[in-house]
Amino acid sequence: MTDALLSGLLAGYGVAVPVGAISVLVVTLASRVSLGRGLAAALGVATADGLYALVAVLGGAALAPVIAPAAGVLEIAAAGVLVLLAVHGLRATVRAHRLEGGAPPPIAASPWRTYATLLGLTLLNPLTVVYFTALVVGGRTGPGPPGPGLVFALAAFAASAGWQTLLACGGALLRRTLTGPRARLLTGLAGNAVVLALALRLALTA
Repeated sequence: MTDALLSGLLAGYGVAVPVGAISVLVVTLASRVSLGRGLAAALGVATADGLYALVAVLGGAALAPVIAPAAGVLEIAAAGVLVLLAVHGLRATVRAHRLEGGAPPPIAASPWRTYATLLGLTLLNPLTVVYFTALVVGGRTGPGPPGPGLVFALAAFAASAGWQTLLACGGALLRRTLTGPRARLLTGLAGNAVVLALALRLALTA
């Protein structure tokens, strides 16, 4: 059980720590909207990572060859959604700065909708299950009892949730620190521009 716990924690951090468009989106939501919205996004990302870890434990070795050929299409779909979110965020930031002196954009969606959106976006990266599968298969020779596998998946979820929560809190701290209209405009433009750039890079490398 201890080995499964440590392996799950390391696997969760390994998939969560590298900064990508999803991580930037979590920070941007927390800094431009609210900490609650950022935490909802963080939990959505972590849930997807935990689900993929569970899938890897239950049958990832059989699913990986099936999923891999579709990875490019799903990555393009994810990039398209991220582009739409980034463009919407840029327009909302500029509109808020012009109409309200740089106030944050209104909260149009509920935390549950934010959670579902980030869950769906993260699930569009099927290579995550291939990553977890490689760790699971490489770490044991047989299917083994279900207990350690469940511990592995829960530990991966906890590690991802902890890191994403840290990103959300960092975004909220940035929001409290940069309170002027110009600073809010610059952070909003920068955050969404980074999401847009990473989404375009994802589409070009898919």
